[in-house]
Amino acid sequence: MAGPNLEIFKFSLYLFVPIAALVHFGDPAWYREHVVPYRDRLFPSAERTLNSLPTNQSGIREELERIKAERNARAAARVAEQEKN
Repeated sequence: MAGPNLEIFKFSLYLFVPIAALVHFGDPAWYREHVVPYRDRLFPSAERTLNSLPTNQSGIREELERIKAERNARAAARVAEQEKN
């Protein structure tokens, strides 16, 4: 067997790795620098999300028309940009 020195090393490693990860990744500055920009790219902003869902059929249709109009406007802008270049 390896002896008590190996056991002390393994125990200290088992304690050190989670604590080091907690100190490194739990730092608020690291979170603001690395997580928040990725979160902003991944999820839509609060202005673009719908906070109250339509409950009737006409409200759903209006919301779908609004979404389609926004998508068509972005596509038209993209085509205009490509033709410009």
